[in-house]
Amino acid sequence: MEEMIKQFSPAELEQIGSRISEGVGHIIEQSKHTIAVYLNSEVSMTYWRIGKYIAGELDAIGEEKYGSKIVATLSHQLTQRFGKGYTRTAIIRMVKVAREYPDEEIAATLSHQLTWSHFVELITIPQHAKRLFYQQMSILNHWSVRQLRDQEDAMAYERSLIAAKPDDEQVKVLTTVTQGDIAPDIILKSSYVVDFLGLKKGFSENELEDAVVEQLEKFIMELGQDFAFLERQKKISIDSIDYKLDLLFYHRRLHRLFAIDLKLGKFKPEYKGQMELYLKYLKKYEMQPGEEEPLGMLLCSEGNTEHIELLMLDEQNIKVAQYLTVLPEKQWFIDKLNRSILIARELQGEKGE
Repeated sequence: MEEMIKQFSPAELEQIGSRISEGVGHIIEQSKHTIAVYLNSEVSMTYWRIGKYIAGELDAIGEEKYGSKIVATLSHQLTQRFGKGYTRTAIIRMVKVAREYPDEEIAATLSHQLTWSHFVELITIPQHAKRLFYQQMSILNHWSVRQLRDQEDAMAYERSLIAAKPDDEQVKVLTTVTQGDIAPDIILKSSYVVDFLGLKKGFSENELEDAVVEQLEKFIMELGQDFAFLERQKKISIDSIDYKLDLLFYHRRLHRLFAIDLKLGKFKPEYKGQMELYLKYLKKYEMQPGEEEPLGMLLCSEGNTEHIELLMLDEQNIKVAQYLTVLPEKQWFIDKLNRSILIARELQGEKGE
C-alpha cells in the first residue's frame, strides 16, 4: 500500500517556505560573519607581516638616517603596483603595530577579535597597561573603533579602579581577562558622572535616589555593561531591626549581586561596617548556587582617597567611588588618578618597611 502523502494548503505551504527561508537565511548570515572575520584577520595579518618585514629591514640599515627616505620610496612603488592603501602614513602604522605587537601568534589571535583599525587606534596609546586595558575591554565588550574612541574620550581607563594599581599588577590582571574570569576592578570605576540626573543644588539622599530610579537606563549605562537592576530600598531584617539598601543590581559577567548605597559628602569609616552587614546578609540569604560573593559600592558625592586606602577597601568586596553631578574637565580625572597612585605607593612603601 502506498504511503499517503500529506496534502498542504497554500497558506501552509507559504508558512513552510518562510520557515525554510529563515533557516537558509541564518546559514547565510553565519557564513557572512565567518567570512568577514576571516577576511579581517587576513588583512590585519598581511599588514602586520609587511610592518614586521619593513621594521627588520630598517633596523638593519639604520632607521634614523635612512628610514624616512626608504618609507617614501616604498609608498610610491607599492602604490603604483598595488593601488591605494600604502601611503607613507599607512606604512609607518604597519611598522608601529608590528613593533608594539611583536609576537606573531598573539597578533594572529587578536586579529580574530579586533580589526586593523582597532590596532591603529591602540598604538596611539603609549602606556602599556592603559593600551592593554582598552584592548581587553574592546574584545570583552565588542567595542567598535568609534566606541573605543568614545571610551578614551570618557577617560574610561583613568576612571577604572584598576588604574591606581602598580603597572605590573595591572598587566597581570588584564592579561588574564577572559569571558569567565574578570576582576571587578576592571569593570568598576572610581568616579561616576551623573550629570544627566538634573539634580538641583542642596539635594538630599532621597532626591538623589529618586533621580537615579527615574533615569535608571542612563544610570546603568554609566555603571557599565551587563548590570541588571533588581530592587530599590531592599529590605534587610537583622535581629528585628529593618535596614534598607538603596539599590541592588546583578552583574551577569561577574556573577555577583552588586549593592549600592548612596551617600552625601565624603566617605566615613562607619559606612564600611554598614555595607559589610548588607553583604553578609546578601551572601547568607540571597546568593544563589554558582554565584560569587556579593560586591558593595559606596557612592559618595566627595572623594577622600587616603581614608579608603588606609582601610584597604581595595582588597575587600567593598568599593568606594565618587559621583559627579557636573562633568569636570579631563584634567580633573588625571589629577585624581595621580593622587590615588601616589597615596597607594606611599602606603605600599610603609608596608615594606
